[in-house]
Amino acid sequence: MIVVAGEALIDLVPVAGPPGALVPRAGGGPYNTALALGRLGGRAAFCSRVSTDGFGATLLAGLRAAGVDLSLVQRGPEPTTLAVPSLAPDGSAAYGFYVEGTADRLFALPDALAPGTRALALGTCSLVLEPGASAYEALLRRESARGLLTLLDPNIRPALIADPAAYRARFLSWLPCVGVLKLSEEDAAWLGGRPEEWLAAGPSAVVLTRGAAGLAVWTRRGERFTVPARRVSVVDTIGAGDTVNAALLHRLVNAPNGAAVDWPEVLAYAAHAAALTCTRPGAEPPLAAELGE
Repeated sequence: MIVVAGEALIDLVPVAGPPGALVPRAGGGPYNTALALGRLGGRAAFCSRVSTDGFGATLLAGLRAAGVDLSLVQRGPEPTTLAVPSLAPDGSAAYGFYVEGTADRLFALPDALAPGTRALALGTCSLVLEPGASAYEALLRRESARGLLTLLDPNIRPALIADPAAYRARFLSWLPCVGVLKLSEEDAAWLGGRPEEWLAAGPSAVVLTRGAAGLAVWTRRGERFTVPARRVSVVDTIGAGDTVNAALLHRLVNAPNGAAVDWPEVLAYAAHAAALTCTRPGAEPPLAAELGE
């Protein structure tokens, strides 16, 4: 079982039509990661606090359809968080948010994860917005101490970070509890560090997504591998990085015990999955069958 902890929200995605036309689509980095894991055929559970409003019901229905375990989901009457992405000509997205008084900010630390849980993934808004951010941080530290594989995707959203210096310091404090750090080139530039520095602080691997240039990994064993991106017709990049999270964990958790990680194969698999996500509007990760499985 892989547990993904963090926010579920609604992306109001711009579409062709009248000026300002927006279509609601399920989203949020952790939500997309859990959805992608389910579609890839992995055993996944979502750990969050989700509104009881109509958007919340839609979000949970999407996870349920993908086979994601919802037993760790908390519910509340507060509204669902809304994100409004603006798309650049290359399909990349920037985001504005409506987060005041929303349900996912009130997440509480669960007593325990399910027996048999092997990995935990966290990131994005959930590690920024209090009071929930402290609860997610406590979950990361507790489960890392228990020996779980942990993946952190900071997925920086500058509009939500009131004190960048304080966030950067907090990010560094998480690294001793992180097994795999995955981030984009934009995240790395905003954080102001280098993969070698982050490796020295704790992770066993740092995976960097580089858009059309593909993916790269640095490992504590001194290895560095790169793979190219798959060439596709990009509709938008929403959910692509989240799909990479899911693909990485799916491969790492299901690797033979004791075997060295075949990082070129893992990265190629993640690049293929992310490319398929980019061919569709919104975050629509691929099914296992689309990847030849």
